[in-house]
Amino acid sequence: MKRKTRNKIILWAVVLTTAAVLVGGTVALVLTAGTWKAKIKKSHEKICNKGWECSGSKYCCNDTITDFFQVYQFENLFAKRNTPVAHAVGFWDYQAFITAAAMFEPQGFCTTGGKLMQMMELCAFLGHVGAKTSCGYGVATGGPTAWGLCYNHEMSPDQIYCDDTYTQYPCVDGAEYYGRGAIPVYWNYNYGAAGDGIKVDLLHHPEYLEQNATLAFMAAMWRWMTPIKKDQPSAHDAFVGNWKPTKNDTLSKRLPGFGATMNILYGDSICGKGYIDQMNVIISHYQYYLDLMGVTRDHSGDNRDCAEQAPFNPSKPKDDQQQQQSGR
Repeated sequence: MKRKTRNKIILWAVVLTTAAVLVGGTVALVLTAGTWKAKIKKSHEKICNKGWECSGSKYCCNDTITDFFQVYQFENLFAKRNTPVAHAVGFWDYQAFITAAAMFEPQGFCTTGGKLMQMMELCAFLGHVGAKTSCGYGVATGGPTAWGLCYNHEMSPDQIYCDDTYTQYPCVDGAEYYGRGAIPVYWNYNYGAAGDGIKVDLLHHPEYLEQNATLAFMAAMWRWMTPIKKDQPSAHDAFVGNWKPTKNDTLSKRLPGFGATMNILYGDSICGKGYIDQMNVIISHYQYYLDLMGVTRDHSGDNRDCAEQAPFNPSKPKDDQQQQQSGR
């Protein structure tokens, strides 16, 4: 190839790659003795800002929770929470939920995927919350699924849930670590880990979770978004499809979906025991909320139960009554 021809080729390459830079691409040229190659890298990931609720994240480019979940819907989902017979009258409210969610929406909490997936995740998370805080029963007015957010703490704890073998989060004198919150937190090590996660000293002040609804929702959302172990999914990742099961997971019948969220949150206290009532109640709340939100239970997703799933983290004998897995 003649030198003039080669120079023209190189000149045009420079012009074209400069144009690519102007439209947002990052271009690297590799020039050799007789050839050239242009490698185009993707531009930086787009981020969006939507005010106090969601900023500085690619997830904020999607709908935010307030775009599809309003006060009247919260009231509809938890219609019985402030009835005189409820045990946390006046505690739980919509604004506390949205304020808490603002901490996690930039991480993808109910802002992952399209609007359908976002609404499904909202109902999945609230399905756990509703089931774990319900005082509904079979003949309750409105049905058992109408009584979510009836409690904000365990009413008659039979122990203080202190385990001093976890030296990272030793029990504090005078503190009691019975169940509190939207997805109840038990045991000193869980309070310590959740407190670190939301930057509040829950180890010394576990009572905060029954005094402040925003913190109670935050602790539950942190648990939803955080894996127990680094090589395991969070409940969020297992639900929205970010998690890819290993061969061992598949053999253990652990697959993405609502069922895996129960496995992650409750382990073998719920999962691998067949179609027991405790599991079915959680699924029922999830599907009830899907119906009320207009998504309908037809969009519950695959792998809704964990009846035959092997637990991610089997309980040790002393852990039999520990109702949450630790963050260890």
